[in-house]
Amino acid sequence: MGAAGTDTDGAADARAEVLDVVDEDDQVVDRVPRGEVYARGLLHRCVFVLARDPGDRVFVHRRTATKLIFPSRYDMFVGGVVGAGESYDDAALREAEEELGVSGLPRPTPLFRFLYRGEGQGGWWSAVYEVRCALPVRPQLSEVAWHDFVPEEEVDARLGSWDWVPDGLEAYRRLKAFRAARDVSP
Repeated sequence: MGAAGTDTDGAADARAEVLDVVDEDDQVVDRVPRGEVYARGLLHRCVFVLARDPGDRVFVHRRTATKLIFPSRYDMFVGGVVGAGESYDDAALREAEEELGVSGLPRPTPLFRFLYRGEGQGGWWSAVYEVRCALPVRPQLSEVAWHDFVPEEEVDARLGSWDWVPDGLEAYRRLKAFRAARDVSP
C-alpha cells in the first residue's frame, strides 16, 4: 500500500487532492493539497486493509516501479490516504475496492489505529482493517506489478527477504501484536 504513495499516472491530480492535516491526537487542524502535505511532512490520515480470500490467504502485491513512494516494494495491505472530510471507514472500503479492482466488498472491519512516523516522510495516523474478498481481483496495472493471495505463514517467512514498504511492515507487526494480545485476553 505504501499509504503515502501514488503513481506517476495522474500524479498532478493526486497532488492537488485535498487532505485533512491532523495533530498528534488525530484531530483535524487544517486542509491542504496532498503535494503540500508530502512536501512539508504534515501529519495526515491513511488506511491499511489486510485482504484475505475465502481460504484465509493474504493478498500480497509488489508496487510498480513508477510509484512515487516506495516503488517496486512489496506490501501485504491495500489502502491509501483518507480524503478531506472522509471517514476512515469510508476510505478503507473505497481504497480496498479500488486497489483490488472489485466492487461489492463487505465493509472492512476496523481493528486499531496508530501514529506512523516514516523516515524523512513525515507521518500519518494509520487505521488498520481486515476484509474478506471472495471476488476475483483485478488490481490496477498502474499500481500493482505482481499480486497473489498467499498463506500468512509465507508472508511471515518472507518478512526478512523481500523489500517491504516500511509503513505496511510496521502495520503488519502491530497487527500481529494486536492479535497476540487479543488471544491472551480473558
